[in-house]
Amino acid sequence: MGSLLRSVSGVRWGELRDATGAAADGIPPLLSRIAYGDEDTARIAIDDLGDVICTLGFVVGEATAPTVPFLLELVGSPHVARKAELLDLLGSICRTDQWHSAAAATQGRKHDASYRQQTGWEAASRTAVYAGRSVIVGAASSVRPEEAAPARKLLQVMDDTPPFPEL
Repeated sequence: MGSLLRSVSGVRWGELRDATGAAADGIPPLLSRIAYGDEDTARIAIDDLGDVICTLGFVVGEATAPTVPFLLELVGSPHVARKAELLDLLGSICRTDQWHSAAAATQGRKHDASYRQQTGWEAASRTAVYAGRSVIVGAASSVRPEEAAPARKLLQVMDDTPPFPEL
């Protein structure tokens, strides 16, 4: 896949499920289109990727956390287009709490255990975004306002969104 995204092939995408429940093996080609496509191709690929790793802007899946480091790699690359959209997607991932909210609402009832896996996906995804803070800080100091502003917004989201409590 070039110098960017070298370790994408190290993830067993076919064994993971995306946020729609489908196999996640379509994620690497989308990442590649973001990395190496023109602005229109990257925009479409980011929209498509958002649909499968953060469905509806607030539901993550098993493949979301493993995708986040690649999104951060793309944000940190000087030649990748559409960084604002990537940063917005990372913000949506960081804010997701759909499964935790559902689990909290059913805590102590028979459905409580069924949310354990999904809450783990949310926690891992948020942790993966937090792990990229240095990349986001770098983007926030960009001389390009179209990159710096969404990065500062994401940093604010990260500061305002605490880690998930143990359920």
